[in-house]
Amino acid sequence: MAHGGGRSGGLGGHHMREAAEEELGRPYDHRVMTRLLTYLAPYKRSVALALLATMVYTAASSAQPYFAKLAIDNYIRRGDMRGLSLLGGIFLLVALVAWGVQYLQQRVTARIGHRILYTLRTQLFAHLQRLPIKFYDRHETGSVMSRVQNDVGVLQDFVTGSLLTILADFLSLGMVVFFLLYQDVTLALITLTVVPLLAATMALWQQRARRTFFRVRQAIAVVTASLQENVSGVRAIQSLTREDENLKRFDRVNADHLEANVEAGKVSAAVMPVVEVLVATATALVILFGGRRVLAGELEPGVVVAFALYVQRFFDPIRDLVVQYTQLQRTMVGGQRIFEVLDTPPQEEDPHGLEPADLRGEVTFQGAHFSYIPGLEVLHDVELHVPAGQTVALVGPTGAGKSTVASLLARFYDVNQGCILIDGIDIRRLRRSFLARRVAMVPQDPFLFSATVRENIRYGRSEAGDEEVEAAARVVGAHDFVLHLPQGYDTFLAERGQNLSQGQRQLIAFARAVLADPHILILDEATANVDPATEALIQRALSRLLSGRTASSCWTRGAS
Repeated sequence: MAHGGGRSGGLGGHHMREAAEEELGRPYDHRVMTRLLTYLAPYKRSVALALLATMVYTAASSAQPYFAKLAIDNYIRRGDMRGLSLLGGIFLLVALVAWGVQYLQQRVTARIGHRILYTLRTQLFAHLQRLPIKFYDRHETGSVMSRVQNDVGVLQDFVTGSLLTILADFLSLGMVVFFLLYQDVTLALITLTVVPLLAATMALWQQRARRTFFRVRQAIAVVTASLQENVSGVRAIQSLTREDENLKRFDRVNADHLEANVEAGKVSAAVMPVVEVLVATATALVILFGGRRVLAGELEPGVVVAFALYVQRFFDPIRDLVVQYTQLQRTMVGGQRIFEVLDTPPQEEDPHGLEPADLRGEVTFQGAHFSYIPGLEVLHDVELHVPAGQTVALVGPTGAGKSTVASLLARFYDVNQGCILIDGIDIRRLRRSFLARRVAMVPQDPFLFSATVRENIRYGRSEAGDEEVEAAARVVGAHDFVLHLPQGYDTFLAERGQNLSQGQRQLIAFARAVLADPHILILDEATANVDPATEALIQRALSRLLSGRTASSCWTRGAS
């Protein structure tokens, strides 16, 4: 068996992968928005109700300055207290309606947003379970978690708050322009001369803002990845007294995140003073030109007051859109990252895959080539034949490709050239679920879940009864130590089974393999990290476990 080195040598560093997997997004990505809106489809009635409430609220809110104009010109100047009181009552009623529909809109959108959050996270989790192992080779665990947690949360915030807020802002702008033009076209055009300046300012600002907000998303992904790595490796960190050094490293990535957020805050703050200057300019134009026409008797004073109020109403949505632009940028980047995961092809089950009834377990590698990264082969032209029911040991130095052979046989990866046969059938023609039930692997460092001992043993056969679970534990010699645990088989294991010894975790993994009753058993240095007494116990269990099964054992020794 020829080999070309282990898998660790060519995967690259964290920051290189993070930089390679992302690129600067557009300020508005129609594809992201279109796909995001598909999640609103099941809630069409609720969305329609929220839209209606938004439009009613915007209309009611935008009409209030016009009421001030009516009050001044139609009632206050004429001394009509009865009409003024009636108008005040109508004004109060409109304000109550605005409050009521705004409450309704926020309640409905919150319910929609949380349901979309639930749907997206469930969909992402289900998809992640079916992604090929090579996806996880390219992406840090923390980066994947950042997408499921942070990016989905950003999309939820956008749906619950920003989406209808942006719509309401544009509706409000339209209503304000309508009321301005309705009252006086000339003064409206004079007032709106500041809009081109505002548009030019926003065009220049968004170019810098886009880069800044994207940097924030990259920085939080790096922080999450660093945090996950340090939490997962805390035992190694403490055993090597690396706390201070790791704190310095985390402080650097956290400082980058801080700097990115501070820069984003500066960029967001920079546009606000410009908006305030334009508000003051527009107000001054209203007072100057409107006041002159009032003095000339060409315009009623209530119109000038209404215009001054509408100037504020016009720039309030502008201020809010600046804030929402930040959220829109985060949504576009977050959406791109989420849909990148969802668009990664999963390991689909072939509906026409074979399920042989009389599988014996004969394994053959024919001219197998494999590389984790292009240009660096781990296996080259491998020829291997294991008759059914026999045990074969693969012995070689670290990096020889032993674990790769095991991973290919379990079909975590597919060969680049050649084929792997079981009973003469290419494993790529077998149904994945069928192959998973017939091939079991016990790794050097088994993964135990945060569940009971019983649930961990029956993980590969959830339908197995308690008697079968205990029988499997007896076969591998795990039954006695399990009974001495606080709650026996119902003892809840800590994360990765850290409240058990290494040997005990290994025995639980062997019991899991026994209960799965596979035709082919792969032991990937399964006893390398256990003490001699436990290894002797495992070896006695293996003599029973391997009886009648095809088995492959991987051992690291000096090259021979």
